[in-house]
Amino acid sequence: MEGSVIHIAWSWIYFGIIFLILIIIMTFCITEFILAVNYLKSKRKQRKKPANHSPTLEHFPLVAVQIPIFNEKYVAERVIRSAATLDYPKDRLQIQVLDDSTDETVDISKRIAAELVDIGFDISVLHRTDRDGFKAGALKAAMPHCKGEYVAIFDADFIIQPDFLKATLPYFKDPKIGMVQTRWGHLNENYSLLTKIQAFFIDIHFSVQHTGRNEYGYFINFNGTAGIWRKSCIEDAGGWTPDTLTEDLDLSYRAQMKGWQFKYKEDIVAPAELPAHISGIKSQQFRWIKGGTQVGVKLFNQLIKCSADGKQKWFGLTHIFAGSTYLLSFLLYAMSVPLIFIFYTTSLKSFIPYMSLFIFSTLIVLFTGGVSFFHSNHNMKHPWQSFLGRFTAFLLFTMGLSLNNAIATIEGFSGKKSDFIRTPKFNLTNQKSIEHWSKFSYIRKGLAGQVILEIILLLYFLLGIAIGIYYQFYHLIPLHLMLVIGYGMIVYYSFKHAIIDR
Repeated sequence: MEGSVIHIAWSWIYFGIIFLILIIIMTFCITEFILAVNYLKSKRKQRKKPANHSPTLEHFPLVAVQIPIFNEKYVAERVIRSAATLDYPKDRLQIQVLDDSTDETVDISKRIAAELVDIGFDISVLHRTDRDGFKAGALKAAMPHCKGEYVAIFDADFIIQPDFLKATLPYFKDPKIGMVQTRWGHLNENYSLLTKIQAFFIDIHFSVQHTGRNEYGYFINFNGTAGIWRKSCIEDAGGWTPDTLTEDLDLSYRAQMKGWQFKYKEDIVAPAELPAHISGIKSQQFRWIKGGTQVGVKLFNQLIKCSADGKQKWFGLTHIFAGSTYLLSFLLYAMSVPLIFIFYTTSLKSFIPYMSLFIFSTLIVLFTGGVSFFHSNHNMKHPWQSFLGRFTAFLLFTMGLSLNNAIATIEGFSGKKSDFIRTPKFNLTNQKSIEHWSKFSYIRKGLAGQVILEIILLLYFLLGIAIGIYYQFYHLIPLHLMLVIGYGMIVYYSFKHAIIDR
């Protein structure tokens, strides 16, 4: 009898933890739902405005275009030459190539720069040999050499559009504007299933989230590239600091907490290359999530105490701590298999309906993804079929990444230091390459140790399906099946890109 009471007590505690996780995840999802509604409202307002309401550029201020590069021999020439296509007076334009490369990339940068100097461009290559502070360190080191009032920043995988400066600079007529961020486009969205999945969730960020926040006065962030800063804003906010992996998010919040305002322009698109190799995708996700959590830990007290109103603080906190949902989701998945035994051996079956909170949160993600997809792809043939296919692939793949992203969140909270692992790009197009990945440098050789854990989790959730069938408890089988497929995708691509394609 005593053992039964203890068992029930522990079961209540176990279920209570799961219920708390579900509530927190749902809270984050409701915040996303509000942003999606804000986005729809903003689109409705825009349709009521006159067609030509964008400001025009009346004079040409001095602008510095910074291109941070590290070992990007496949795309360095592309981005540097694109800077030279800017429709802007040469005598008002400075181009800085911040090249910390340790391979032949720096020779490429210097060669292209020399060609552009010969035809009248003010362009220089700033090469550091120590790479101290990584990207943030390179940006910080270049600031004393910036001649311009404004600083535009583009990563190596982007193509700078000729009208970028003329399209963004007019918004700085408002002296409160410290930064203008533009939308990321996708040069190779249709290259593979992996690039389609990434385009799907990146579009959510650059439509629903950014617009939903910016149009209602909530904090947004510079995304590290495809944006332009007022130089005095960078300096006033304390400049670039390398103590987190997302120096862009860090500086963004420090600037906005000091009163600077940011502008997001969804209609100005900066095309970029999506990573197509699984190791690059995982390392990019890891860096974004860990860095965001680091910023949350670093700036939590400042955000709580700043002069922003309650809504700004709430949406700011859910923004910088969004990575926590990955850790919570992973814990939920891991705890779901023992939950079968609890439901089977206790009288807690009456709490099964509360598990529908997970379904409710998933439906919110479906709604948010739909709002983004249909506004971005309204001319697509068979949009519903494409949306449901991409959403399903995105959901399963995200579940498969839950271990990777949970580890990133834990490291972010723990303060563990790690190098800035950049995501290499290979000048891929929408046409599938007939070459193997062995053709490219920068690809991690062999399988990462984390894949072993992902295989174990795949088998663990397969066991969950078997247990559910054995006990005739079918409620969690759909979840476990999705996790098996999700982790199966991660394991499949890990082996494919590390072994089969070599």
